[in-house]
Amino acid sequence: MKKLTIIYWSNNGNVEVLASHIAKGAKDAGAEVLVKLVSEASVEDVTGADAVAFGSPSMDNNRIEQKEMQPFIDKFKLIPLNNKVTALFGSYGWDDGAFMNKWEIQMKDYEFNVIQKLTVNEAPTNEQLAQAEQMGKNLVK
Repeated sequence: MKKLTIIYWSNNGNVEVLASHIAKGAKDAGAEVLVKLVSEASVEDVTGADAVAFGSPSMDNNRIEQKEMQPFIDKFKLIPLNNKVTALFGSYGWDDGAFMNKWEIQMKDYEFNVIQKLTVNEAPTNEQLAQAEQMGKNLVK
C-alpha cells in the first residue's frame, strides 16, 4: 500500500477543500493517506511517504504563504529527497496564479519530482475538484 502525505496551508478554505479531494482520490486508489496543516507537519511526514502533495494559496508578491509554508519547504533544501514524487496545489484571487510556477522551480531545485500541479481561481469548480481527486490517484500509482 502506497503512503501519501498531504501538507497544506489554507486561509479561506479553498486549499483545504482541494486537500480533502486529493485525499479522497488517493484513498479510493487504496493508499494510506495522512493530511496535515503545515503547522502540524514534520520532515518525517514527507521523508516517510511514497509521495507528497503540498498546498498553499498565493500570497504577497505571488509567493506561497511565507510564515509557515515557506519555512517548512526550506527545511528540505539540504535533505536528499531522491526525486520524491510530488504534486502542488493552490488557489489565487487577485493575481494570475504565477506563484505556482515559481514554487515548482523551487521544489525541483530541492529534488522534488513535481508530477502534477493544480491551481484554482478562488473556489474550485466541480471539474477542478475532480482533477484534485485524479491528482490523488496519480500520486499513488
